[in-house]
Amino acid sequence: MSLRTIEELGPLGGTSVIVRCDLNVPLKDGQITDDGRIRASLPTLQKLLGDGAKVIVVSHLGRPDGAPDDRYSLRPAADRLGELLGSPVAFATDTVGDSAESTVAALEDGQLAVLENLRFNPGETSKDEGERRAFAEKLAAFGTAFVSDGFGVVHRKQASVYELAQLLPSAAGLLIAAELDVLERLTRTPEKPYAVVLGGSKVSDKLGVIGHLLPRVDTLLIGGGMLFTFLAAQGHKVGSSLLEADQIDTVKGYLTDAEQRGVNIVLPTDVVVASKFGADAEHVVRPADSIEDSPFGASGLGLDIGPDTAAAFADVIRDSKTVFWNGPMGVFELAPFAAGTKAVAQALTEVDGLSVVGGGDSAAAIRALGFRDDQFGHVSTGGGASLEFLEGKHLPGLEVLGWQ
Repeated sequence: MSLRTIEELGPLGGTSVIVRCDLNVPLKDGQITDDGRIRASLPTLQKLLGDGAKVIVVSHLGRPDGAPDDRYSLRPAADRLGELLGSPVAFATDTVGDSAESTVAALEDGQLAVLENLRFNPGETSKDEGERRAFAEKLAAFGTAFVSDGFGVVHRKQASVYELAQLLPSAAGLLIAAELDVLERLTRTPEKPYAVVLGGSKVSDKLGVIGHLLPRVDTLLIGGGMLFTFLAAQGHKVGSSLLEADQIDTVKGYLTDAEQRGVNIVLPTDVVVASKFGADAEHVVRPADSIEDSPFGASGLGLDIGPDTAAAFADVIRDSKTVFWNGPMGVFELAPFAAGTKAVAQALTEVDGLSVVGGGDSAAAIRALGFRDDQFGHVSTGGGASLEFLEGKHLPGLEVLGWQ
């Protein structure tokens, strides 16, 4: 498995290097609420700046509809990047227009500029290869080399991820290299016992991961909204909880497969059942096999794993040498339903081995609940990309960098 590295690009001092970062940070009222992805981009940028390169950072933010939209401007991310680097960061107000051209032309060695949101240009995400390539060619004119370091988008065939890497001498940045090192350990050489903790709302989002990892893991812990489809597959009623009825038969198949392989699938024994979705909802703890026996009857909905389950999950996690976690255990954004997620996160900080937080909502959850990234073995920046890797899928943004 060869991945082209920055060193293979040769001396970069005095050259212009385009870096595809993932600065897709959450914003509220124009303010960044979690700068984890910006921090993760620093090692590569600091290396290139230290080598004396002119650095042009490109990224997306959110899902604008191929046209400028102030709500999705990268300016807040550029400002925060400057604060973290401790040096000024120039900002272009367009992607490949007059502002981008003049901003890049003004760069001196060891300076950095950020171009406006790539997705303000329809060529970035176009389904038409020609349109993507035309946009990539305009971007390529700004540099003499390309470093891909936005792990969160390597599963996408987009202009700045795929075509741009074909047009210039290209290599993976330090973040992508680090992410791949961890994912390789999870899929190829995991130290045993190996536990995978899956949560989040939809079981359909995780079926591929379950199928690919079943032959590799010792224990699979199921929480979040997806647990109710598993409970339904066992014949239990789940009230008004989130349920993907069309996936019940598939889940039954995985339960049978796991039993035959000797993999222990651990489902919740108790659930926090609420009268409605809201922080002020009445809620009680009920056994997982009698959710509708709560005071709310069939209208009750499960919003978190219960305390007994949280303790049991934590025990399994602490006793494991390798743990991968993707997806909250409940609606952690609402304080009454955050305990399960917090218990899992705390247990991961106590693993004597490799603990991996699989990006996306899980990464947001640990920060919202007061944990630091350095309390874990690795916090991924790419939820979707991590999951697709663990499913065994081809990732075009890696293959174009030499990954087989």
